[in-house]
Amino acid sequence: MAYFNKHYHTPGTPPGTLIERKLPEAGEINISLIDYSNTDFLELQLATAEDCQPFIKRPTITWIHVQGQPTLDTLQELARVFELHPLALEDILNSGQRPKVEAYDGQLFAITCLPVMFEDEINSEQVSLFLGSDYLVSFHHGNLDPFELIRKRLRNQRGKIRSQKADYLLYCLLDIIIDEGFPILEAFGEEVETLEEELLNKPNQATLRKLHTIKRKLLLLRRLLWPQRELVNKLIRDESEFLNDETTIYLRDCYDHTVQIIDLLETYRDMTASMLDVYLSSISFRLNEVMRVLTVISTIFIPLTFIVGVYGMNFSINANSPWAMPELHGYYSYPLLWLFMLTISISMIIFFKLKGWF
Repeated sequence: MAYFNKHYHTPGTPPGTLIERKLPEAGEINISLIDYSNTDFLELQLATAEDCQPFIKRPTITWIHVQGQPTLDTLQELARVFELHPLALEDILNSGQRPKVEAYDGQLFAITCLPVMFEDEINSEQVSLFLGSDYLVSFHHGNLDPFELIRKRLRNQRGKIRSQKADYLLYCLLDIIIDEGFPILEAFGEEVETLEEELLNKPNQATLRKLHTIKRKLLLLRRLLWPQRELVNKLIRDESEFLNDETTIYLRDCYDHTVQIIDLLETYRDMTASMLDVYLSSISFRLNEVMRVLTVISTIFIPLTFIVGVYGMNFSINANSPWAMPELHGYYSYPLLWLFMLTISISMIIFFKLKGWF
């Protein structure tokens, strides 16, 4: 995952300038419409954005979802129908925006971050939402529709979503986007646990690389998800004509989920930071173990080397001196010398064992 994935205009470009760009990660555009009330339900696939015009004046809730990368014509058509602000349209085209919520005349505009795990890499997909009094327009640049469960609930009239206003639909979409962080963090938890066992058993350079990769992913994930807590908190605190008090209670549950996610992120970051200290301590401990064994072996051979060096001197050729290593002429001198050296070695090993040095 890149450290910087925001798309932007050339510095100096006037605000609200719409420049269409082709993003390789974006899917093909697909415009869907769901128009519902407590008794009615209609689901359509639209050929153009202007096809949703007849549903605006109906006494129902209209949900327009644009899946894939929207074209400039599609955005301009939706802007004419729903009177979308040019600055908001610019944020949709320039994906990778920081999660935020803005209040414009006649609507609320929110940008959220949908975390997606793909082949052990974390990707960030932008979801943009426009909330009006009786409509919701959503944009998602990814290939897969993340709101299929909401569509099933609307089709089967499960829960209270069909009997509520558009702000409750906004809550449902936010709830799915925020809760997508939990399975990703669960995968991180398993990876951290596996790495911790590897760290305690036999750490190596590959362990250090894995640890660095996890720390980097957690840092990027925190940068993506932290602003969403501020987004939900702002929806709860700021009074808006588009949010009912009953929906605000559900948004508090979303806020609680964002707090849990951030707490888990901070916990895993602290664990990986401490694991780095454990890695360095483990490497130092293994080095100390090796040095201790080598030191014991060297210490054992110091007196043996001294004895061998003494008896390696050629003084036995002096037959006139009784001090010219007389023990070299003994019948059992050689085996007795070996026995003496073995006794010294065994005694030193026993002494080291009693002291706990070996």
